[in-house]
Order: sequence, then structure tokens, then C-alpha cells
Amino acid sequence: MTIASAVTNLDIHDLARAGRTFDVERIYIVTPLVDQQALVRQIVDHWMSGYGGIANPDRKEALQLIAIRDSLMDVRTELMQSYSDERLLTVATTARKTERTVSHVELRQWLEAGNNCLLLFGTAWGLADEVLQTSDRILTPITGRGSYNHLSVRSAVSIVLDRLVNPR
Repeated sequence: MTIASAVTNLDIHDLARAGRTFDVERIYIVTPLVDQQALVRQIVDHWMSGYGGIANPDRKEALQLIAIRDSLMDVRTELMQSYSDERLLTVATTARKTERTVSHVELRQWLEAGNNCLLLFGTAWGLADEVLQTSDRILTPITGRGSYNHLSVRSAVSIVLDRLVNPR
């Protein structure tokens, strides 16, 4: 069964701030749920054109990265039009071990060579199986010391972006 999870206020803010910190071009919030889209628009509007943008211009700068879309297909179509002559690698993330993985080092090298990447993160139980199957590659999971492996999407995004930007 495929579910759609709720979008949280913290996710919107923290994803935007991580994206701005690591110079991400766009943060797409993808949900088919109309009420969730309205919630995201209301939150973003508060910080973009409401009092929030006046009170906290840094947050406004970060939230400019947010784009709301109905489906992953909408995002892919938009990006393929933007990068018509360039290859766009779609890389999904999951906490599970899978085949077709790409390491953070390999993906960083791909990006450093001037290529583009659509990096997909999920919430709740993660990305749907069909998203994992239709992605070009799957990023090697982030692992901790023990068997517990259930990071928030905010944490996972920040860790992955750091690994892709800062070589170790």
C-alpha cells in the first residue's frame, strides 16, 4: 500500500535552510494531498510576503527555494525541460540496503563534473517502492552504530548534503 504522509512545519523550514546552506537550486515538496499543499503555501506565504519575512529575512531567503508539486512526474518533467541538453540523474534515498547504490563519494564526483541530480527523500515509511525502482540509482544509506535506523528527513537531508559538498 502506498501512503501520503503529512508535511510538517519543521520539515519545510529545515529543508529550506539546509538547501540554502548547501546551495541547492530548489527544494520540492511533493504531495498529491490538496490540504497539505494549501498548508505548505500558507506557511511559505507567511515567510515570503507576511510578517515572517520582515521579522526574519534569513528564513525568507531560505524559503524562496520551496516549490510545491502534485507528483514526482511533475518535478521530473519540469527539470527535464530546464536541463534539456544535460543528463539528470535521479537518486533516491532509503534506510534499507538495496541494489543499484551509488556512494556519496561517487555522487559528489558526478556533481563536481557539472552534472545535475534530483535527490529524493521520503518521510513516514520512506519512498514508495515504485519510486525506488524508477530512480537511476539509490544512495548508500546513512548508518549509525546500532541497529536503529530511522532518521528524520530533516536530519538525513542535512547529513547527505554535507557529505556531497564537503569531501572527507
